[in-house]
Amino acid sequence: MKPVFAVVGVLLLHGSLATLLIKGPTGPILEGEQITLECLYSDAEFNISQVHIEMFSKYTRQWRPFSQRFWCRGYGTEVRMTPDRLLMSVPYASTLYDGSYRCVSDGKNATTPDSCSQVLTIKVHYMGQLSMTREGYSRYLGLSEELKVRSGDDVVLKCSTSASETSIYTWSKNGSDWILPSSQLALMKVSSADGGRYTCTAQHPSVEALRKSRSISISVLPGDAPWYHTSNGQVLLVTSVAAAFLLVFVVSVSVFLCSRAKGIKTAKGPIDDHSQKKPIYRTSAESLLSTSADKQPLV
Repeated sequence: MKPVFAVVGVLLLHGSLATLLIKGPTGPILEGEQITLECLYSDAEFNISQVHIEMFSKYTRQWRPFSQRFWCRGYGTEVRMTPDRLLMSVPYASTLYDGSYRCVSDGKNATTPDSCSQVLTIKVHYMGQLSMTREGYSRYLGLSEELKVRSGDDVVLKCSTSASETSIYTWSKNGSDWILPSSQLALMKVSSADGGRYTCTAQHPSVEALRKSRSISISVLPGDAPWYHTSNGQVLLVTSVAAAFLLVFVVSVSVFLCSRAKGIKTAKGPIDDHSQKKPIYRTSAESLLSTSADKQPLV
């Protein structure tokens, strides 16, 4: 998308009439695109070296020099100066760059409000992946591309996504001309006629290029079909098997560790010295023979 540049400015007095301008995109900016802001004077003879870019902080509610923002360098943002203008380049646009910008002069002859340009507002639009969940079931289990249900069951599906603005959702069915303007699809007491492929579409309200869709096939089984033939039954079966294996593993490891600890404790029991049948006391007549030349007893 080629950004449309607009020029906004105010009069700045430096001994003579001059205009401090800020140039930048005014059309929609998509996440991941490049952003370029320019500060310049309408009269090239004015010194641009005393100009800097400020951004309005949403948190402190104050204007702050852009170079002081903690994420400025982490995202490859570059602020450089040429002989006639100040440039700020953002290689990858994200919501961190949402906000209002202006060019401000630090010149000695500059006075407020003549020392700054008009405000240029930048809005970065995005849309995340479209997720689909079934009411009454954990979102962490997810949904496969095919949902098998028994006749008479209730099926309530909901799709959602994160976006810079509230998305517009619609449901449609392949081979049919009906469209449901909602993020939720409710099929109560399903029958064979409800089977088919359904598609949920999320459309960004401001940017036509931001559109996500996801499809799912619904197969309606006979009412007396075995429970393990349905999608819910298969998920329950897989989950139960996984839980059983996990339980067996935990029990096996616990038994092994307990057995090992018991064996170590047994091995470190009291030492039975069979070479010494009875204790030798200091006043005892019996003593060990000395192995040296002295004749003093050891005990």
